[in-house]
Amino acid sequence: MEKKQILVLADHPEILETIIRLINKNEDWFGVGANSYEEAVIAFQGNEFDLVLLGVGMDDEIERRILEICKAADPGIVCVRHYGGGSGLLYSEIRHALGEN
Repeated sequence: MEKKQILVLADHPEILETIIRLINKNEDWFGVGANSYEEAVIAFQGNEFDLVLLGVGMDDEIERRILEICKAADPGIVCVRHYGGGSGLLYSEIRHALGEN
């Protein structure tokens, strides 16, 4: 089974690092992080993501532009807002968004 590719966008580097570390603890997932619109554009080059997690601190205009990139890359990409919380909540958000139980 191929790992699910997850792009995480967050404007706080420490939070982004923690989320990526937690995602990559799951053997079925591979997380990539971006702190900005420009980093997200670079991440989409050569990668096919199954899920995009948008940190709630992202600027509305940047979020809109990122959602446009997602739609252009693959209309089937699931994009959800990540509200924070502990690892259990993060894992639950991801599993729900990917249709896993």
